[in-house]
This record gives sequence, C-alpha cells and structure tokens, in this order.
Amino acid sequence: MSILRIEGGRALDGALTIHGAKNSVLPIMAAAIVANGESVIHNCPALSDVEVSIKILKHLGCRVKREGTSVWIDSSTMDRCDIPDGLMREMRSSVVFMGAILARAGEAELSMPGGCELGPRPIDLHLYALRTLGTHIKEHGGKILCAAEKLQGNKIHFPIPSVGATENAMLAACACEGTTLIINAAREPEICDLQDYLNKTGVDICGAGTAIIRVEGRPKEKGIEHRIIPDRIVAASYIAALGAAGGKIALRGVEPCHIDTVVNVMREMGCTIDLHGKELLVARQGDLSAVRPVCTGPYPDFPTDAQPPVMAASLLAKGTTVFVENIFENRYRHVPELLRMGADVRIKDRVAVVCGVQRLHGAAVESTDLRGGAALIIAALAAEGTSDITGLSHVDRGYEHIETALSKLGADARRI
Repeated sequence: MSILRIEGGRALDGALTIHGAKNSVLPIMAAAIVANGESVIHNCPALSDVEVSIKILKHLGCRVKREGTSVWIDSSTMDRCDIPDGLMREMRSSVVFMGAILARAGEAELSMPGGCELGPRPIDLHLYALRTLGTHIKEHGGKILCAAEKLQGNKIHFPIPSVGATENAMLAACACEGTTLIINAAREPEICDLQDYLNKTGVDICGAGTAIIRVEGRPKEKGIEHRIIPDRIVAASYIAALGAAGGKIALRGVEPCHIDTVVNVMREMGCTIDLHGKELLVARQGDLSAVRPVCTGPYPDFPTDAQPPVMAASLLAKGTTVFVENIFENRYRHVPELLRMGADVRIKDRVAVVCGVQRLHGAAVESTDLRGGAALIIAALAAEGTSDITGLSHVDRGYEHIETALSKLGADARRI
C-alpha cells in the first residue's frame, strides 16, 4: 500500500504545467472507435483512468501505443463490442464507451460502471438518449445489452444537463441517419473538446458550450491528430493548494476562462491571481478570509469537483464559509478525515459550514474518492507536522504523479 507523506507548513514556490484534462481525454479515446482509423491524441496525462481506457480499447481489438504524452490509436482492427465487468468496475467514465461501440458496431454489451462512490449516479439519461435514437436496450444480471439495426436522428431532451449522457448521445449520433438535436445539453469545456475532435473526423457537430447541440453526418476522415485541453480541475486544485499553504507559484498551460468561478472565490479568499496569456501567477502572503456561500452547479457554475479542494483551503480562513453541494449528495465524504486534522466543519444534508481555525495538525488520513483525496493533500500542505495519506488509487485517477508535481512547487511530499 502506497502512502503520500507530507511535511506541512512550507510555503509553495515554483512553476508547474497543467496536464491534459481527464474528463476530456476519456470520451475522446472512446470516440476514436467511431473514427474507425488512426488517431493521435496529444497531451494525454499519465492517469490510471487513461490506462484503463487503453485496456478497454485493446480488449475491443484496437491497436494502441503510448509515446510520452501522446497516445496512438488504430480502431480499424476493432473486432469486439463488449467490455468485461472487471474493466467497467475500474472506471466510472467507462460508460461513455457505450455510445461509441454502438455507433461503430450496432450493438454493445457492458455492465454497470464503477468509480468514486459519491451517491446515486444512475445512467438512465444515457439509456434514454440511446433509446431515443432507436436502440433496443435490455438490462439483465447487471449487464446492459444494446442493439440497433439502424440508428435514426431525433430530438433528445434531457431533463437536467448530464456530461456523460451528452457525450454518449453525441457519439451514438455519429452513426445516425439524419439530424440529432441534443437539448439541455451539458456545457462543460470537455464537451467542446469532444466536438472539436469529432468535427475532425468529418462529422458535422455544432453548439457545444450551449444548451443545444446539433449532430449530422458520419465520420469519413482518417489520420486525425488532436490535443487535449488542460485540466481545469487540476488547475483549480493547485490554486487551492497555494491558498492553503501560502507562497507564490506559476501555473502554465491554463485556460483561465474555464476556471473563472474558482479564481473569483480564491481571490475573494485573499489570493492574488494574475493572468499572463496561458499562465497564472498565484500568490498568498497574508491570512485567508471566509467568502460568501459557494454553491456548486453545472458549468458555468462553480464545479462540484473543485469544491473539496477549495473547502480545504478555507479551513484556515478567518470567519465562516458555507458550501452548498447541488450535484453529488455524498461529496462530503472527506470531511471526517479533515476533522482528524483539526478542522471545524459541520454538515447538514447538502450544506457544509466551515469555521476557520488557527492551525491544522498532521494526521494519518485516508482518501475515499478522487477530489476528496485532493482536499486531504491540500490540508496536509497547510498543517503543522506530518500527514500520511492513504487511498492514493483514487488520487491517481485524476492527478498525474502528484508527489512530483508538489515537489516542483517546493512541498515536502514523498510517496512511500
């Protein structure tokens, strides 16, 4: 079992380039199936979820090769349409392969996906979207069996915006006759990145970033190259880390417009954040102050994935900060571990009230989910003494070599 040992109380100082977005690379790797040819995807982070996607592609019969931060995929050799239960359980985002396999093969067999236990995340919207396009779906013994003799374009009207369901709808629509309209679509930057990739294949897609996406046409281009956008949640996490620990850092390769809401909160908390092109200069010398209530919501609202890291930064802020979680009901699973470090956090349903304390102390804590693990690491950076953090398999799903990145920023962090 790996442990991340952090000696806290050191101000950060250094520069870091933000790696590619986990939530962008995974659906685009699935989309390589739809392309039915060679794709080269650049800026692919070294994450465990990416490795699971590579395993899935290879199981399906695709040829895959990684060279540095680039992944080469040849999906023309695909000869299967199923994903075994073991691989599905390793990654929540594996469900996005459903729409891609269906578009390519006309059938797909999967089981229910795994991932972080953040409360009910049913895939009913995914299934609704595929059924609307003409897919026959049976659920039996934990298996999802999809078949479509002919996919037909249609209007898909989501009752709430869902990132994964929007992605599955976009992928399946690539094989449809006629036009597909996705109404009340998710608007996240990762949806825009998927649209950009699919347009390179020859599919005609527009509207990503708005509430209505239109999909028409089929893939026809081969030899596609695409660069993944930077990970906005990773950028937000390191801004929060600087806020907690103090000091001055430079974050390079950032898309500032993707993290406006986080930047505004951290500025209000007391950080200085200056933009120079694609580089953010983040500094904090004085004490942090509590901020107005932070309410999560679908993009462009405050991202739920950034809530735990920003909460960790607020633990030492003077005053009281209120967090309202509107996406995942179990998003506060990291709070009991923060209490072991001396935090003062009280939870009532979807509301967390953080009363700033004068100091945190190191402790042995366990990560139970990806972003909660990031919160524990950020709190450990600000704490006095040594913290041992376990459950790193969750953190490795979304943060590339986090101990190396923290060391570049002057932290005393070692994986043992």
